[in-house]
Amino acid sequence: MDGGIAASGRHRGLEKGSAPPNGTGGGPVGRTAPPPGRISPPAAYTRPMTPATQPAWPGRYLHDAALRRRAEVGFWAAVLLVQAVFNAGMTWLDHAAAGRRLLPWEPALWELTSTAVVAALIPAVAAFERRFPLHWDTLARHLPWHVLGSAAYCTLHLAGMLALRHAAYAVLDTPYRPGGWWAVWGYEYLKDARTYALIVSTLAGYRLLLLRLQGEARLLDAPEPAPALTAGPPSSSPPVPMARPERFLVRKLRREFLIAASDIAWLQAQGNYVGLHVNGHDYLLRSTLTDFLAQLDPARFVRVHRSYAVNLDAVAVIEPLDSGDARLTMKDGSTVPCSRRYREALA
Repeated sequence: MDGGIAASGRHRGLEKGSAPPNGTGGGPVGRTAPPPGRISPPAAYTRPMTPATQPAWPGRYLHDAALRRRAEVGFWAAVLLVQAVFNAGMTWLDHAAAGRRLLPWEPALWELTSTAVVAALIPAVAAFERRFPLHWDTLARHLPWHVLGSAAYCTLHLAGMLALRHAAYAVLDTPYRPGGWWAVWGYEYLKDARTYALIVSTLAGYRLLLLRLQGEARLLDAPEPAPALTAGPPSSSPPVPMARPERFLVRKLRREFLIAASDIAWLQAQGNYVGLHVNGHDYLLRSTLTDFLAQLDPARFVRVHRSYAVNLDAVAVIEPLDSGDARLTMKDGSTVPCSRRYREALA
């Protein structure tokens, strides 16, 4: 089948009696009082959000990586351009008020060199912020790293800015005397620390916005805790299996609806979140991939990569690769990589 082999019987679609693909978890939520520690969703939550009720532009923005990248680059370009023009004008006015003479092009050169280095550092700050995200539960651990990050940001910004200015002044055959390194570094750090904080805050806010547009999932039925062990002779009765979550509550654009665990086609680790791919939509759940897989049915959900896991019932084709890895084609048409070390899970 086009170089691949068809998935075995355990990979086939859901049989009779399985949860319907609408994501309602197999029927309306009952009205009986829930056990302690569980969430009782209102009846309105059982109505899934259909594509007709979803706004068109968030879906296009979230799934079109090229569009999202153009918007992100355009945003930072506009912000940095406005900042450069404003700072150049203020520098000219400050020097004029102090009676210091400047060449007409100097304020523009200073700001352009500074802005160019800041633009080059933004991707590094974004990667650092993803590695050490700031949440209430991580603030104490990650804030010291960001203090060090602000110092590194200032050092790189200053070094790059001075290098560009020395090169530009040399081309223009004009002397450039910026002053001592540590004196300039202390002055620049007061400004760069604020700039670093603004960049990190903007990145965190943007990630939160994407999370709200994409939809955030959480467990609807928390697994029951294991019974406490009591002293005495061991019981001959078999251990009680751990309860598996059957539904998830998704919040998206001020709407809430349910998805069934059986409707999850595949999962992807995304930093501190796990991406749930359900019926062509992506939802994020705050957990690690390892911890989340431990709560799902191991007979259905298996890990196929360091960052991916799949629902065996959603696999359509397994295509072996020359490297020993494999490419999985899902029934929704998406593809998932499979590492050679996890190939046995598909047997």
